[in-house]
Amino acid sequence: MSTPYPFTAIVGQDDLRLGLLLNAVSPAVGGVLVRGEKGTAKSTAVRALAALMPEISVVPGCRFSCDPVSPDPACPDGPHAEAAGVSRAARTVELPVGASEDRLVGALDIERALSEGVKAFEPGLLADAHRGILYVDEVNLLHDHLVDLLLDAAAMGASYVEREGVSVRHAARFLLVGTMNPEEGELRPQLLDRFGLTVEVAASRDTDERVEVVRRRLAYDDDPEGFAARWAGEESALRERIAAARALLPRVVLGDGVLRQIAATCAAFEVDGMRADIVMARTATALAAWAGREEVTADDVRQAALLALPHRRRRNPFDAPGLDEDKLDQTLDEAGPQENNDGDDQPDPDPDGGGDDDGGGGGGGGVPPQADGDRTPPRGESGDTPSQAPEGSPDAPGRSTGAEQQPVASAEPFRTKMLSVPGLGEGAAGRRSRARTEHGRTTGARRPQGALTKLHLAATVQAAAPHQRARGRSGRGLVVRRDDLRQATREGREGNLVLFVVDASGSMAARQRMSAVKGAVLSLLLDAYQRRDKVGLVTFRGKEAEVALPPTSSVDAAASRLESLPTGGRTPLAAGLLKAHDVLRVERLRDPSRRPLLVVVTDGRATGGPEPVALAGRAGRLHRSEGTASVVVDCESGYVRLGLAGELARELGGTAVTLDELRADSIAGLVKDVTAAGRAA
Repeated sequence: MSTPYPFTAIVGQDDLRLGLLLNAVSPAVGGVLVRGEKGTAKSTAVRALAALMPEISVVPGCRFSCDPVSPDPACPDGPHAEAAGVSRAARTVELPVGASEDRLVGALDIERALSEGVKAFEPGLLADAHRGILYVDEVNLLHDHLVDLLLDAAAMGASYVEREGVSVRHAARFLLVGTMNPEEGELRPQLLDRFGLTVEVAASRDTDERVEVVRRRLAYDDDPEGFAARWAGEESALRERIAAARALLPRVVLGDGVLRQIAATCAAFEVDGMRADIVMARTATALAAWAGREEVTADDVRQAALLALPHRRRRNPFDAPGLDEDKLDQTLDEAGPQENNDGDDQPDPDPDGGGDDDGGGGGGGGVPPQADGDRTPPRGESGDTPSQAPEGSPDAPGRSTGAEQQPVASAEPFRTKMLSVPGLGEGAAGRRSRARTEHGRTTGARRPQGALTKLHLAATVQAAAPHQRARGRSGRGLVVRRDDLRQATREGREGNLVLFVVDASGSMAARQRMSAVKGAVLSLLLDAYQRRDKVGLVTFRGKEAEVALPPTSSVDAAASRLESLPTGGRTPLAAGLLKAHDVLRVERLRDPSRRPLLVVVTDGRATGGPEPVALAGRAGRLHRSEGTASVVVDCESGYVRLGLAGELARELGGTAVTLDELRADSIAGLVKDVTAAGRAA
């Protein structure tokens, strides 16, 4: 087994180390989510933490790591007779992104369960992680149903497996650590809330600190054992401090004064539910124990807020996590000693938010001060309201097709109709188009290919019934053979690749129109986020088209590129469609199971070069020949409409919708299915 990098040898990253240590002191805090760019020691720190965890005593032979002092009465390997425990190190179990549900929660031997009535259960990773650390790298890329199972087990301290009337339950209490790179996509706010703490990490910009990082890493790579030996003293001291803090934790007093500060802070920042209050209270208590104190102070509350609240402040996926520290200090002052009438001697809150040396570097939380995630750029250089001149008039803004216009703010997003790809796919689980999935409603049965995961009981009984006499059945039980087993086929929803092709030419530059267009695309991006799609963005203006954002799971990145999108110049519509074709061709090679949905946002005009309209038509027919599902969002406005977007939709073999029809509350209908050439709905 390779020698892990010492935890105490990590340079900087105070907030990351503090968040992990607080969970080591008090697992009830609820785990930690580490957000940050690649190469910032996220995985190194998590793996190094395992060496600091105290050893645990387990029942000999128990696959579920039961404590011999208080074994789990429902343990599948139990009941356990009284016996001396065996000490071993706490495990660090890693959950791979591509893990199956059976690998996570365990699996039942369905054949033995049906034929013998035996609960033959093979434990999963949740059982392995009991009383240890469960580490999920790239947790934002994990399938939603696995994240739900994982967080439910973490919240309840137990895992439940139920298959066709056979149930198994076992304890699953672990320190949950997730890491993620926000550039690859965000977690849903509901899932973010289930992590106790969050920290933001980034590479240091200090030259001396970066030099020390490289020096230590090279020394470790040259001689891992020798490097670890040089840090053994610091590791031992930190291990002892964790054990001492754990022992002190039950004696820490959470006074009414600081409890009022916690409640006032959560109320002031308008976090949903009561989980934030509970997590803050547990974190503040762990901070006091870590500092060797038996009483929680206002400084502990401040530090707990910076760790527990930023990720709970998000109101939509385009808000950046953050916390206004000035508002935090004001709230703590207002709810401080003057409201503490219980006679406790509470120290005055420090307005500068200073903590102890291990408190995360002067405030911590890893989140730079931000207001409310405001991403809206100025409406114009003068800040005036957009002109109300009709689109066709000479005075209409953006009428010129030459000069580049400054980016304009998007209109308020709205709930859109669901745009879906026809047919039945087999892509990644999501919430947009129909697909064969592991989860969903049962639609039929088939012979299993490989391990049986979802038994179709009726089909299995039907297959076994004709052979009972030949198999010598003599009692009431059904004689079942492997060939009789049938796998349930299920239908659910998949996530698609939604590729936006946005017209940013001069014909779209009228401020009112472009603001509405950006609002519509932002609304579709929000819908794509909720439906777990990948998104990409192609824009065209002037003489060419460009890939503003390659296909990614980060809808935030697409929204950011959209906000800064300038307009102006001619309308190379054909170039935009051909660029989209190139993007989809490459993505089909990378991920052939993920079906694309092409969303073209334009008024249908095509200018520049010879025969621009004919070229655009040929480009559209190219998409149609490959069966790409498409929809054209018609942005044409004014009293006179040419209907060019509808013509483009016919060339694409898709559907045209106006901006008004795109709204979910439009009377045009509740759901708009996209048609594709050569495919039956």
